[in-house]
Amino acid sequence: MKLDINKHVLLFYRKHEHDYPNRDFNRTLSGFMAWHVLLVKALTRAGFDVIENDFKLARANPAYPVGLVGTPIALKNWDLPNPAILGPCMLDHPRLCPDLMQDSRFQKYLVTCEWLQNVFQPFYGAKCVRWNAGIDLEQWPDRSTEHKDIDVLIYDKIQWTRDAKKRLLLEPILVHIRAQGLNQHVLEYGDLSHTQYADFLSRSKAMIFLSEHETQGMAYQEALASNVPVLAWDPGYWVDPLWEILADGPVPATSVPLFSAECGLTFARIFDFEPQFKKFLQQLGTFKPREFVAKHLSLSESAEIYHEYYRQAYGC
Repeated sequence: MKLDINKHVLLFYRKHEHDYPNRDFNRTLSGFMAWHVLLVKALTRAGFDVIENDFKLARANPAYPVGLVGTPIALKNWDLPNPAILGPCMLDHPRLCPDLMQDSRFQKYLVTCEWLQNVFQPFYGAKCVRWNAGIDLEQWPDRSTEHKDIDVLIYDKIQWTRDAKKRLLLEPILVHIRAQGLNQHVLEYGDLSHTQYADFLSRSKAMIFLSEHETQGMAYQEALASNVPVLAWDPGYWVDPLWEILADGPVPATSVPLFSAECGLTFARIFDFEPQFKKFLQQLGTFKPREFVAKHLSLSESAEIYHEYYRQAYGC
């Protein structure tokens, strides 16, 4: 088979233990597989022929670039000679493999947000570059005109010291919302289908997003695409215990890596919540989150950025 850099993209993905056995997008996917699925979708819609996990074809064309998406298991026993783009989502911290990009085959290391690039770039230098998945506006249509029976949808993705944060963060938020005479529904992160999530978004006037940090945050971005404004808890640092082991100090981070005043508002601490929530409600009709997604998170731009790195790996 004759490969054309402007037509063919060779991608490799090894399933993670949390992946479902098929790529049914009516199920919640692991973040690793979601990136892979959205990358394939973006490239396919842009007109590329994406060829997946074809080791024989790659080996027969050793100068042709390949892309590896997923966790470090994708690198285990990796023996293809091809120039490669790694990522997104390979390592939690560069000190887990500080010499990775010294391998002459590895041309780019993809990260999906600015704060993560600040972590990896001191180790991987100019090879560390930005890319993000696109959000499919057809799959996540505008829900702003649909009947709304939920005032506030709360997306609970609290992961670290969860019991304390439920007591000190989530419960006071619920008390305050009820005191305003508003109804709410708490949606816990986990085994939730995309169909169910889309239904809740269609019924909700607004969403509160509770997550310590995100490297992309597809769930809140899907809400934005659905034209549901978001009030996000954004504590401002990486709370994964890995930072205490691997980093030189607290790592600045964000729960909403791609966000602006068009999307909604943020608050950092529980004592910030009440004034920000009041301001959020007052401005609710002025936000334009779907327009933000269309401008900054399109599938077409995602494909364009990735393919440019792919061309560079081929020496174009």
